[in-house]
Amino acid sequence: MKKTFKFTALLFMFAMVTITMQSCKRDPSIMKIFVRSNSNQLENNAKVVIIGDVNSTPATKAYVDTLFTNSTGFATFDMTDYFGEKPPKGEVGYFDIIVKKDTKVGYGRIRCRANITNVETIIMEP
Repeated sequence: MKKTFKFTALLFMFAMVTITMQSCKRDPSIMKIFVRSNSNQLENNAKVVIIGDVNSTPATKAYVDTLFTNSTGFATFDMTDYFGEKPPKGEVGYFDIIVKKDTKVGYGRIRCRANITNVETIIMEP
């Protein structure tokens, strides 16, 4: 009887530790920007610039990053540098988006939340 109780208690403690460890893992903070032409075609090798809107409410920290879209037409920004390793729950940032390729330009805006994949599509005008 004692062995069964000890085994059950040990199994319960192991389960609680495992659940606690998994709940500490957070999803990454990702910003994914799709770029399309005015004819709705995905654009590769387009320059995507994100700029933190310091005049937003709530205020966004100053932040600028630049990437080029991949062969499938999107750029993925890892926002860990902006939010940090353990951001407060519900932290957000507002960003302006500028996209350029050849003579085409597109503009947009995105609200980025911590620990979520945030997605926006920008359509470039000729």
